[in-house]
Amino acid sequence: QVQLVESGGGLVQAGGSLRLSCAASGRPFSDYVLGWFRQAPGKEREFVAHIRWTSGSTDYANTVRGRFSISRDSTKNTIDLQMNSLQPEDTAVYSCAAAVYNPFTPQTRPAEYPYWGQGTQVTVSS
Repeated sequence: QVQLVESGGGLVQAGGSLRLSCAASGRPFSDYVLGWFRQAPGKEREFVAHIRWTSGSTDYANTVRGRFSISRDSTKNTIDLQMNSLQPEDTAVYSCAAAVYNPFTPQTRPAEYPYWGQGTQVTVSS
């Protein structure tokens, strides 16, 4: 049973930084991609970033590219999301998700991920 537990959310002023962490357990993740998604009030859940566990290759949504950085620690089985230059529009519940790696799709749709954490709130004040 895959388990994902997020931590690190909170309240920050615009222009500030936060670091989210996701602890993954329940199976080896060598053939998986792990990602971060977010959902703001009244909006659909959207892709933020993902990382392929084996190769470390990454992908980002255009809205966060250059400001956010995703990384993994294979020894701790965690993935982190470093968020810099945060803006009020980044306010959302951020969730960690896992899926078997599929080389034929970009894996940016929430429906492609069967495993989810409970989410952590990030609030950016102006």
